[in-house]
Amino acid sequence: MYVSYIGQILANLNGHPVSPAQPIFAAINAALWVGYGWLKPQKDWRVIIANFPGIIFGILTALTAMI
Repeated sequence: MYVSYIGQILANLNGHPVSPAQPIFAAINAALWVGYGWLKPQKDWRVIIANFPGIIFGILTALTAMI
């Protein structure tokens, strides 16, 4: 899912802006899942590792959309 942001980031940098709302909410969603995996009594590394890129790509995509 988060690999699709690479295309949006490149499109934004090439002058084809997209709405930042979807990547912002995706980053929030990923952050909530990372927090869930981190706060479990037995850390769920699969959930943390799977969702951490979503935070980075979501924020990066949203920032490039605002440029």
